[in-house]
Amino acid sequence: MKQLLLLRHAKSSWDDPDLDDFDRPLAQRGLKAARLIGRELAARDWLPDQVLVSSALRTRDTWRLVAAELPTHPRVVFAEALYEASAADILSQIRLAEPSSGCLVVVGHNPGLEDLANLLAGSGSEAKARKRLEEKFPTAALARFVFDGDWSGLSTGRLTHCLRPKDLG
Repeated sequence: MKQLLLLRHAKSSWDDPDLDDFDRPLAQRGLKAARLIGRELAARDWLPDQVLVSSALRTRDTWRLVAAELPTHPRVVFAEALYEASAADILSQIRLAEPSSGCLVVVGHNPGLEDLANLLAGSGSEAKARKRLEEKFPTAALARFVFDGDWSGLSTGRLTHCLRPKDLG
């Protein structure tokens, strides 16, 4: 069984309105939330083998803080193709994941990430997780899917969890 974790970047800072969107850092709230999500992944033993991260600063910083809380060091790929990507574009990147990866994390942006999560949530998805996903997929939210098969054939999965930082700490 494969495990896919879709993680929206943590809250970014708007302190400098002249910064290009790609170069926005995390806000204080985002720094805290990213660490909290990392601790939650470690506590639940949801440890990735591979990570795909948008190359924007806020996604790279989100992953850096999450990874600091994990006991393992997965293979990380920074992909410019994930910045402002549509759901279909993100899914294309996921389908290229290493076949041996049992757990893949994708750190990206809305609306593409949320759209993908809604598309992937197939039959058998947990009602509570689906409801949370439909309500809101805020910054630092994490959607967990499990499915049988290969990354190259992913089209739906079973949504098991939709975690939001405010619900964790």
